[in-house]
Amino acid sequence: MALSAAFWNYDRTQPILDARAAVQDLELACTVLRPEEAFARAFTDAPYDVTELSYSNTITAVSKGEFPYWLIPVFPSRAFRHSAIFIRTDRGIRAPADLAGRTIGLQEYDMTAAVVARGMLRDEYGCDTASIRWRAGDKERTKPLAFPVPRQPPGLDLEILPPGRSLEERLLAGELDALISLRAPAAFTAGDSRIARLFADPAAEERAYFRRTGIFPVMHVVGVRKLLVERDPALPGKLHELFSIAKQIAVAELEIIQAPKVTLPWVNDELHRTREVMGEDYWPYGLGTNRKTLETQLRWSREDGLQARPVSLEELFAPQVLTGR
Repeated sequence: MALSAAFWNYDRTQPILDARAAVQDLELACTVLRPEEAFARAFTDAPYDVTELSYSNTITAVSKGEFPYWLIPVFPSRAFRHSAIFIRTDRGIRAPADLAGRTIGLQEYDMTAAVVARGMLRDEYGCDTASIRWRAGDKERTKPLAFPVPRQPPGLDLEILPPGRSLEERLLAGELDALISLRAPAAFTAGDSRIARLFADPAAEERAYFRRTGIFPVMHVVGVRKLLVERDPALPGKLHELFSIAKQIAVAELEIIQAPKVTLPWVNDELHRTREVMGEDYWPYGLGTNRKTLETQLRWSREDGLQARPVSLEELFAPQVLTGR
């Protein structure tokens, strides 16, 4: 079976692109797309049979009506988001709870990174995110930023910023107290004392968070066209196997120390440290192993008002993958 596919060329998908990972009777004609481009296509004309998807946006789409893709429990992008929160140093923000009542900028209110940041701030750090004034948008726009479900939660203070100025410019001008950004602001990188991370040592905080909760947040998932699953019920399992083989190849290459494959001097040491905290399979695929993380993020999505109606995992994932590890 030959299927069209779109995803980014992560180390864990590269073996599919170069055909080192293969499964019998399954062939993918792959297009390499940055995630935001893959998402834009998937949530409009859905041209690909298999595609990378935003977990948050998928939840919202399913809550609003029919969605052409089933998910399989393969997670090409996962990330803790403690390092994504930047603050003004002159606003008296000393701890996460101090963000309550502040004005915070972010690219999109409904992006998965923002849902994860707000959820962990509420659950673990006692921050009242409902009291925050959210300002969404950046200098350039790749999609409409209107609230994605018909009813915006009562009391939510969300304003869509006009284009033309970056979130960093607004932070430096004092219009924002903090921002959630997947890229460090240039001024922060340059050592501007007006900006700092909320968590001074985010990696240490993220490790501590994982030890407490067992949650390794899911950013992106893989979807397969529902019509194809109807024709071939074995397809979700085949895709899961293919992506799992590719991930195993990627991790094996991290372990090579004679002639390292990765352009980092201490990559093997970092792999060892990661496994000490998160276990041998620190980037697990499969529904059972990830159920707590996925359901927690479903709850965060509901708490943020991003579901037109409550959604369950059973509505998101292909029936064939709902049992097992």
